[in-house]
Amino acid sequence: MSNYITEEGLLKLKSQMETVRLKLKEVSFKIKEAREMGDLSENAEYHQAKTEQSFLMGKEQEIEQKIKNAEIIEKHSVDVIEVGSFVVIDDDGEKMEYQIVGSDEADPVNGRISLDSPIGASLIGRKKGDTIEVKTPAGVSKCKILSVK
Repeated sequence: MSNYITEEGLLKLKSQMETVRLKLKEVSFKIKEAREMGDLSENAEYHQAKTEQSFLMGKEQEIEQKIKNAEIIEKHSVDVIEVGSFVVIDDDGEKMEYQIVGSDEADPVNGRISLDSPIGASLIGRKKGDTIEVKTPAGVSKCKILSVK
């Protein structure tokens, strides 16, 4: 399964991976120190460090998978909306501008919507001038596509 992502998003993932790996080294050191204290059955620091290590290892695998499946958003058509497109729509009289991105980079407050969101999915494959209906929890909304960049 592809993980659509911008170049900037991929750099952020790689930075997160570095941070997780540094934390894993720190936790490994904590575990080693706790083992040297003796009886592990009643050593809270040891058990806490093992729990943290397990969490970090899971996070590392998750990020590795996202990086492995990364598909960089590069070129996009100015005619047809696809991942990476910037779109201006008229949503019941209100102009809204969005960039269609992969789910990892979605940030609706800042105008970055996931291609998996109701509006993102409705926009994919459409053109300037099209009117779409978007089913949301609040009901059905009609939006006109004003521009595609």
